[in-house]
Amino acid sequence: MIKTLLKIIDRISPPKLIYAHCDIPCGIYDPHQAQLAAHTVIRMVNLINELKPTSEEPDLKERKRIIHQISRYTAVKEEHAELVKKEIRIIWADYFKSEHLEKYPGLHNLVFEIMKLASKARQEVNLEASQQLLSKVQEFAEIFFKTKGVEPIRIKTVYPTEGEIVLHK
Repeated sequence: MIKTLLKIIDRISPPKLIYAHCDIPCGIYDPHQAQLAAHTVIRMVNLINELKPTSEEPDLKERKRIIHQISRYTAVKEEHAELVKKEIRIIWADYFKSEHLEKYPGLHNLVFEIMKLASKARQEVNLEASQQLLSKVQEFAEIFFKTKGVEPIRIKTVYPTEGEIVLHK
């Protein structure tokens, strides 16, 4: 009887797949992915800005190539800007506690700035906004590592963006 009732409920309102970091909580949090995604946003903006036609009147084949490349770079840029938002939201909502907010009272505003900059990076081909996004994500990473009781350090990357990434000692 119960089994039949559950089948009917499933048909009327089928269950939806839900994605989350884990919500156990597992205690495994790291801002690395957000930093990598922010570097990717910068790289895609640079690649878009570097695209140039070979002549003032490119033929159809070349125009298609450029449009295709811009489309691909834009899709990756938007995907990674959204990934920044997702990764920051998870750490902000699931890891940070009241005592962290007392010690870092600007944390909520920093997260808000990251969300706004990530949206701007999605909407525009804007190198300055993309670099500001990375800077704010790095600031977030430094706070994160300090709350873990480890010293944050900036390491020069080997990425084409030639920037830094925040790790810990």
